Amino acid sequence: MDTHARAGLVKPVVAATIPKVGEVAVRRLRPTDLISEITGLLHRAYAGQMAMGLKPLAGRQDDTITHRRCNSGECYLAVVPDAGHPAGERIVGTILFHEVEPDEGPTWFKNAFVDSFSQFGVDPDLQGIGIGRLLLGTAERRAAECGAKELACSMAEPDAELMRYYLSKGYRLIEHWQWPYTNYRSAILSKTLPGP
Repeated sequence: MDTHARAGLVKPVVAATIPKVGEVAVRRLRPTDLISEITGLLHRAYAGQMAMGLKPLAGRQDDTITHRRCNSGECYLAVVPDAGHPAGERIVGTILFHEVEPDEGPTWFKNAFVDSFSQFGVDPDLQGIGIGRLLLGTAERRAAECGAKELACSMAEPDAELMRYYLSKGYRLIEHWQWPYTNYRSAILSKTLPGP
């Protein structure tokens, strides 16, 4: 049983509510998207880390911070059709490519050949069906299009399950970093992107 299930944060999912990966679309943030919906998604996605006593920014940020962050880079959303939603679709995942961070960042992020992603989360009820893979693929494509040779991220080092996820996707540990707004040491991971 994973950490999130042990913490009682994973609700059972009715099979009929699980979208097929082909139903999931990844698109850029639009002015009409509800920031509060993204904040809520992030809080659910990071609830497992919060239950571990960690304080990731994405797990506790308010709508003002979500808005600032989403507009400081390229924010991508994973959406599925939902006739019951006012927009006709529901946000089930998000990733922020090339966030412009107001705080000092890791040394690795400063290399001209490195780009990064952050604020990555998938609805806990829908994890494991490929939504995260679609979002990561989008960030990797954008990094390559921008000329990066490496795509990096910062993650909570104490979250062993998340570390295993990234390592399984080809990421490797580069260095450690302490952000001023978290209560844990972050692992800076990076993946070499395929050449042209």
